[in-house]
Amino acid sequence: QVQLVESGGGLVQPGGSLRLSCAASGRIFSINWMAWYRQAPGKQRELVAAITSGGSTNYTDSVKGRFTISRDNAKMYLQMNNLKPEDTAVYYCTTDGRWWGQGTQVTVSS
Repeated sequence: QVQLVESGGGLVQPGGSLRLSCAASGRIFSINWMAWYRQAPGKQRELVAAITSGGSTNYTDSVKGRFTISRDNAKMYLQMNNLKPEDTAVYYCTTDGRWWGQGTQVTVSS
Protein backbone atom coordinates (compact mmCIF):
# COMPACT_ATOMS: atom_id res chain seq x y z
CA GLN A 1 0.00 0.00 0.00
CA VAL A 2 1.13 3.56 -0.77
CA GLN A 3 -0.12 6.68 0.96
CA LEU A 4 -0.06 9.99 -0.89
CA VAL A 5 -0.46 13.51 0.48
CA GLU A 6 -0.69 16.55 -1.80
CA SER A 7 0.03 20.12 -0.78
CA GLY A 8 0.67 23.51 -2.33
CA GLY A 9 -2.69 24.39 -3.80
CA GLY A 10 -4.35 27.75 -3.35
CA LEU A 11 -5.77 30.85 -5.00
CA VAL A 12 -3.61 32.63 -7.56
CA GLN A 13 -4.18 35.32 -10.15
CA PRO A 14 -3.94 34.56 -13.88
CA GLY A 15 -0.31 34.52 -14.93
CA GLY A 16 0.83 33.49 -11.47
CA SER A 17 2.65 30.38 -10.31
CA LEU A 18 2.15 27.56 -7.84
CA ARG A 19 4.18 24.53 -6.91
CA LEU A 20 2.34 21.36 -5.91
CA SER A 21 4.00 18.63 -3.88
CA CYS A 22 3.05 14.99 -3.40
CA ALA A 23 4.66 12.99 -0.63
CA ALA A 24 4.51 9.21 -0.87
CA SER A 25 4.94 6.78 2.02
CA GLY A 26 4.51 3.06 2.54
CA ARG A 27 5.65 0.62 -0.15
CA ILE A 28 7.41 3.30 -2.17
CA PHE A 29 9.92 0.81 -3.57
CA SER A 30 7.09 -0.63 -5.65
CA ILE A 31 6.32 2.65 -7.44
CA ASN A 32 6.88 2.67 -11.20
CA TRP A 33 5.34 5.87 -12.44
CA MET A 34 3.75 8.85 -10.78
CA ALA A 35 1.38 11.41 -12.22
CA TRP A 36 -0.76 14.45 -11.61
CA TYR A 37 -4.40 14.43 -12.62
CA ARG A 38 -6.96 17.19 -12.24
CA GLN A 39 -10.71 17.41 -12.13
CA ALA A 40 -12.64 20.60 -12.75
CA PRO A 41 -16.29 20.97 -11.69
CA GLY A 42 -18.58 19.07 -14.03
CA LYS A 43 -15.69 17.53 -15.96
CA GLN A 44 -13.95 14.19 -16.00
CA ARG A 45 -10.61 13.69 -14.30
CA GLU A 46 -7.80 14.22 -16.80
CA LEU A 47 -4.10 13.48 -16.89
CA VAL A 48 -1.94 16.58 -16.49
CA ALA A 49 1.59 15.17 -16.39
CA ALA A 50 3.35 11.89 -15.66
CA ILE A 51 6.88 10.82 -14.84
CA THR A 52 8.42 7.36 -14.88
CA SER A 53 10.98 5.94 -12.49
CA GLY A 54 13.55 6.60 -15.22
CA GLY A 55 12.61 10.26 -15.45
CA SER A 56 10.68 10.24 -18.72
CA THR A 57 7.88 12.78 -18.69
CA ASN A 58 4.61 13.30 -20.51
CA TYR A 59 2.30 16.31 -20.51
CA THR A 60 -1.16 17.03 -21.75
CA ASP A 61 -1.05 19.55 -24.59
CA SER A 62 -2.76 22.35 -22.68
CA VAL A 63 0.04 22.58 -20.08
CA LYS A 64 3.10 22.02 -22.25
CA GLY A 65 5.60 24.83 -21.80
CA ARG A 66 3.88 26.01 -18.60
CA PHE A 67 4.01 23.06 -16.20
CA THR A 68 7.01 20.99 -15.17
CA ILE A 69 6.79 17.65 -13.37
CA SER A 70 9.69 16.37 -11.32
CA ARG A 71 10.40 13.60 -8.87
CA ASP A 72 12.83 13.13 -6.02
CA ASN A 73 12.65 9.66 -4.50
CA ALA A 74 9.33 9.55 -2.69
CA LYS A 75 8.29 13.08 -3.55
CA MET A 76 6.79 14.45 -6.73
CA TYR A 77 6.32 18.06 -7.74
CA LEU A 78 4.37 20.06 -10.27
CA GLN A 79 5.68 23.53 -11.00
CA MET A 80 2.86 25.50 -12.61
CA ASN A 81 3.67 28.79 -14.30
CA ASN A 82 1.56 31.23 -16.30
CA LEU A 83 -1.58 29.80 -14.76
CA LYS A 84 -4.88 30.32 -16.54
CA PRO A 85 -8.46 30.27 -15.23
CA GLU A 86 -9.01 26.99 -17.09
CA ASP A 87 -6.35 25.39 -14.87
CA THR A 88 -8.77 25.69 -11.94
CA ALA A 89 -9.41 22.19 -10.60
CA VAL A 90 -8.70 19.77 -7.82
CA TYR A 91 -5.27 18.27 -8.48
CA TYR A 92 -4.56 14.67 -7.50
CA CYS A 93 -1.36 12.68 -7.45
CA THR A 94 -1.29 8.99 -8.19
CA THR A 95 1.22 6.18 -8.29
CA ASP A 96 0.76 3.63 -11.06
CA GLY A 97 -2.85 4.70 -11.33
CA ARG A 98 -3.56 2.58 -8.29
CA TRP A 99 -3.04 4.79 -5.24
CA TRP A 100 -4.44 8.31 -5.06
CA GLY A 101 -4.08 11.30 -2.80
CA GLN A 102 -6.96 13.30 -1.41
CA GLY A 103 -6.44 16.20 -3.80
CA THR A 104 -5.51 19.85 -3.47
CA GLN A 105 -7.57 22.73 -4.83
CA VAL A 106 -6.05 25.13 -7.34
CA THR A 107 -8.08 28.21 -8.17
CA VAL A 108 -6.93 30.71 -10.79
CA SER A 109 -8.97 33.88 -10.63
CA SER A 110 -8.59 37.63 -10.54
